[in-house]
Amino acid sequence: MVPTLILASLGSFLAALDVVVVATALPALRVDMDASLGDLEWMLNAYNLVFACLMMTGAALGDRLGRRRMYVVGLGVFVAASVAAALAGSAEALIVARAVQGAGAALVLPLTLTLISDAFPIEKRGTAVGIWGGVTGLGVSSGPVVGGAIVDGISWQWIFWLNVPVGIVVMLLSLVLLRESRGTRPHLDIVGLILVGIGLFSLTWAPVRAPEVGWGSAEVLTAFAVGALFIGLFVGWERRTPYPMLPLAYFRSRGFTTANGVIFFQFMSLIGSLFMITQFFQIGLGYGPLEAGLRILVWMAMPMIVAPIAGALADKFGNKPFMFLGLLLQGVGLGWLALVVKPGVSYGTLVLPLIIAGVGIAMCFPTTANAVVAAVPPDDAGVAAGTNNALREVGGVFSVAILAATFAEYGSYVSAEAFTDGFKAAMVVAAILPLVGLVAAVMAPSKAQERAAPLVVPTPQRPLARAVD
Repeated sequence: MVPTLILASLGSFLAALDVVVVATALPALRVDMDASLGDLEWMLNAYNLVFACLMMTGAALGDRLGRRRMYVVGLGVFVAASVAAALAGSAEALIVARAVQGAGAALVLPLTLTLISDAFPIEKRGTAVGIWGGVTGLGVSSGPVVGGAIVDGISWQWIFWLNVPVGIVVMLLSLVLLRESRGTRPHLDIVGLILVGIGLFSLTWAPVRAPEVGWGSAEVLTAFAVGALFIGLFVGWERRTPYPMLPLAYFRSRGFTTANGVIFFQFMSLIGSLFMITQFFQIGLGYGPLEAGLRILVWMAMPMIVAPIAGALADKFGNKPFMFLGLLLQGVGLGWLALVVKPGVSYGTLVLPLIIAGVGIAMCFPTTANAVVAAVPPDDAGVAAGTNNALREVGGVFSVAILAATFAEYGSYVSAEAFTDGFKAAMVVAAILPLVGLVAAVMAPSKAQERAAPLVVPTPQRPLARAVD
């Protein structure tokens, strides 16, 4: 069990690191590549866009073709794309490499949770997922510091070269130490994969393009319409096919649905906040990349410290209290940040709101993952993890687009004062989003209700779509 936890956690560490490691390098990339605000958004969002769209595909391929095998394949794609990103000579080339990185991460991340769920019994799973969340949090927390140190000390290219030796070692050890496992489906739902891939891509393309072409433009409205159409077709297909990639009956489970709602709104706030805060510390306050990364650590290190504790306590008290309190603290912390920020604000004024927001984020990381996995039959842990991770990455894509659009409306890069004006407005929006997610957290089942929910293991004679009451 321990080797599985270590290797799966290292994979999630790499995937999480590359969501944020670019953040502190954005000002350097803007100068080095003469990149626009739109280019900077794409450098962050190209990864998240593909990550979100292929997450459920990665989980389904692991269930059908072998979870260890696809985990290693995903790591290989991720490492190769990291090499391409390090060698990129233009903003466009870097954006393409980041997209391929996202494809590799979409195979890796959902399978990390599946491998852990397969290895640990349910009574120990909360603690294991808490450790996984802590290591994932370490990837998030160390990203700005690692990125800042490398940009200051060497060059931005080395934030991608760093992935190569770590990824290769994890690949080789996974081949030796992980046991192979598969899901119960005898067939891969190809039609479902295509429909949900197109639907998610269109729905995430729209907010990514909106700040540049306008929310009311034909391109954005068409993308939203196409996305809604294909998601509707996906739902219709999943109702009819005997072996769906996502059994829709799972959405009748309060634990499954509410945990997915919580993570969606949390990431709608989190990733956009990271996009703005890393730039604010450099452009608004004048810190260098490493200085900015170290100062952000009080915020981003909280998942590493708090997530294992929250995961272990959730085994005793249930997931609901931690999801609710986590969203509340995240909203309060970011709202406090928006309230106190001004040109020339001292760093000490920002520390406490950043810590509060970080503790809130840390409480949601392991408990939402634990809740969705606990809400489905054990063999469908990959489906649950893929759905949960896909929704959180979709939320992250929307987050960057919405906060960047808010920033552009109220501020600019002309001066530190103009940047601070836009940043303040963006943080107000970031604070509201997790508070909206409290609706889902309130409706989450208690610990007793979670344990009372029936889990029926599906069989070919009893289709998956009817497996959950």
